[in-house]
Amino acid sequence: MQSIDLNCDMGEAFGNYPMPNDDTLMDYITSANIACGYHAGDPEVMQHTVAMAIKKGVAIGAHPGLPDLQGFGRRDMKISANEAYQITLYQIGALYGFVKAAGGKLHHVKAHGALYNMAAKDAALAKAIVQAVHDFDSSLILYALAGSEMIEAAKKTGIVTASEVFADRTYQDDGSLTPRTQSNALITNEQQSINQVLLMVKNQQVISVNKKTINLKAETLCLHGDGVHAVAFAKMINQKLKSDGITIKASAQ
Repeated sequence: MQSIDLNCDMGEAFGNYPMPNDDTLMDYITSANIACGYHAGDPEVMQHTVAMAIKKGVAIGAHPGLPDLQGFGRRDMKISANEAYQITLYQIGALYGFVKAAGGKLHHVKAHGALYNMAAKDAALAKAIVQAVHDFDSSLILYALAGSEMIEAAKKTGIVTASEVFADRTYQDDGSLTPRTQSNALITNEQQSINQVLLMVKNQQVISVNKKTINLKAETLCLHGDGVHAVAFAKMINQKLKSDGITIKASAQ
């Protein structure tokens, strides 16, 4: 029987203003990637989001990003491999403190935004991020773009991976995501997004912006939680996959 993990980036808020969708979204996902304070999030939000994930039985992941609050971690920064190692290790440790204090377990690590996309193509950055995950806890799963340099680096290091695909992002011919700076980066048509999800999960394929069929490994599906209809869409995807006989569960360590 086919299965898929549904993950969502969460805790990307500040202070007494948690993301309004987060708590409800956890009813329809199996993994939460929680911001660690560099691109978004703070101690109060991390504590709240971790507690909610534990309450709802959602696997907890650290979501380290570039130190760029103003740009939400989506602007490329020139950093060395060692800096990538340092900021990844630092942020995993920050979230782990709240997970341990709440009696939970850290399940995975998924880089955020520009850091994720840079490391998908830069072997040195990929190796550094993977090494940070390994050095912190080699049993953690690395969530990374299917077919990326991070997946390859993790395999060489012995880290378990979950190859990630996206419900609402378009793909280039090389299997990379269309940069957000381009007008066609996001899929806004609901049915188009659902069709892409089903093709990826069932056939392990996606159609690029140039209509090229790309083979990819789909083990975890990212649902973005910051859209106006995020909850309704997550519920719809969840129900559609189940109705098609696909099991929804967190990636196994």
